[in-house]
Amino acid sequence: MPPARRANIGRRTRNANDVALLRRSQTADERAQANASQRERNARNGFVNPVPVLNLARPSRIRRAVLAEMMRAAFNYNSQIDYSMYGYIGMMDAICPHCDAANFPGETPGMCCANGKVRLPALETPPEPLYSFIFGTSQASKHFLSHIQQYNSAFQMTSFGATKIIRDNFMPTFKIQGQIYHQAGSLLPYPDADHQFLQIYFIGDENRELDQRCAIVSNTRREIIRELQRFFHQHNALVQLFKIALDRMPTDNHKIVIRADRTPFGEHARRFNAPTIDEVAIVILGDQFQSRDIVLHRRNEQLQRVSELHRSYDALQYPILHWKGDDGYHINIPMIDPRTGLHIQKKVSAMNFYSYRLMIRPQEQNYILKCGKLYHQYIVDMYAKIETERLNFIRFNQAKLRSEEYIHLQDAIANDANVNDIGRLTILPSSYIGSPRHMNEYAQDAMSYVRNQLNF
Repeated sequence: MPPARRANIGRRTRNANDVALLRRSQTADERAQANASQRERNARNGFVNPVPVLNLARPSRIRRAVLAEMMRAAFNYNSQIDYSMYGYIGMMDAICPHCDAANFPGETPGMCCANGKVRLPALETPPEPLYSFIFGTSQASKHFLSHIQQYNSAFQMTSFGATKIIRDNFMPTFKIQGQIYHQAGSLLPYPDADHQFLQIYFIGDENRELDQRCAIVSNTRREIIRELQRFFHQHNALVQLFKIALDRMPTDNHKIVIRADRTPFGEHARRFNAPTIDEVAIVILGDQFQSRDIVLHRRNEQLQRVSELHRSYDALQYPILHWKGDDGYHINIPMIDPRTGLHIQKKVSAMNFYSYRLMIRPQEQNYILKCGKLYHQYIVDMYAKIETERLNFIRFNQAKLRSEEYIHLQDAIANDANVNDIGRLTILPSSYIGSPRHMNEYAQDAMSYVRNQLNF
C-alpha cells in the first residue's frame, strides 16, 4: 500500500487553500490592488535592485532568477531595465589550493599559478620608512602615494621611454602607444655634466645628492627624499653592487657587465636572489658579452638599451617596487611539477610570472597593489614585456606554427596576389590578441551569435 500523501505537497496545500479562500472573499477593487502590489514587488526583486535582495530569506532562488533574467540579455535589450544594477560578481572567496591566491568564483581556475606549476617566493614586506609611506594614513603617506611616480623617478636607475606616451589631464590613466624601452647610461658623468639616473647614487655627498634629486623632480618633499635616499643606500643590493664594482674599475676603458642569466654559486636556479658582486664582471673594452647583458661604462655619453628579458630590468626602473634590488622576470625560470615539486623542462612565461606576482593572497601583504599610479605604470610596462615575448616567439617559430599553410595565405597566392607583400617577415596567428586574424575571428563569432539568436 503506498504511503499517504503529505498535506504540504502539491497545489492544494493548506496554505494554498487559505490563499484561495482569501481571494474569493476579496472584492474586485481589493483584488486589483493586491495584484498591483505583487507586480511592484516582482519588478523590485527582478529589475530595480537585485543586489540587496540577495540578502533576503530566499537568496539562492532569487539569485538564480536574476542570472536567468540576464542570460542572453544582449539579444533582448529592454530600455526600462537598469543593467548597471546587475554588477554583482560575488565575493573573492575562491582560494587556490596550490598558491593560496584569492579569486572570484567565475574566474578561470589556474590563472594565478597555472594549477601549481608556477611557484615564486613570497613578497617581502618593506621595512621602515617605506612601509609607513605605502600603508600609513599620515599626511606624508597620502602625499607620497599621490606623487609616487615622481618619487620613483627620483631614484630610478634607467630612463623610461616609449614610442608615444599619452597623457590625459582628465583621467589619471597611464597609456602608451608603440614600444617601451629602458635605457642606462654610464656610472659617472663627464666633469662638466650633471649627474642623472644611476649616476646620482655616486655623487659621494648626501646633501649634494639630495639637492640633485629634488632639482630634477618636482612636487616632492625634501624630507621624504632624504629618508628614501638613506633607505635605498642601505637596502638596495644593486646600488651596493655598483658602488663596489666602481671602486674595482681601474680605468675608463673598463666596463661593468651584469649577466642576464648568472646564478650565484650554490644557489637554486629557481630562486630570485638579490645580486652579489660575484655576478658582475669587469671587462676591458672589446671583450665579448651576450646581447641581453647590461654593459655599463665608467664614463661614456652613449646610452644602452636594457633588454626586457634581463632579470634586473624591473628593479632598475622601479626601485620602490623592488626595494631590495631583487630579480624580476627572466627566461630561465623553470615550471614545477605540482605533484612532485621538481622542475620540469617547460619555462615560466612572462604572463605566468606577473599573473602570480599580482594576485591577492590573504597571508601576505602585496604592497605593489597599494602603489596607485606607479602600479598602473608598472602593469602597462610589464604587459608590453609580455607582448614582446609573444611576438619574439611568433617571429622565431614560424616553421613550428606552420604559418605558410594558413588558408588566407594560400588564397592570396592562388589569386596571383603579390607574394612578397604577404607574410614577408612574420604572420601573426589568431592567438595573438589584436592581430588581424584574431579580430577577424571575433567578427565571425559575433555574426554566428546574431545568426543563431535572431534566427537569420
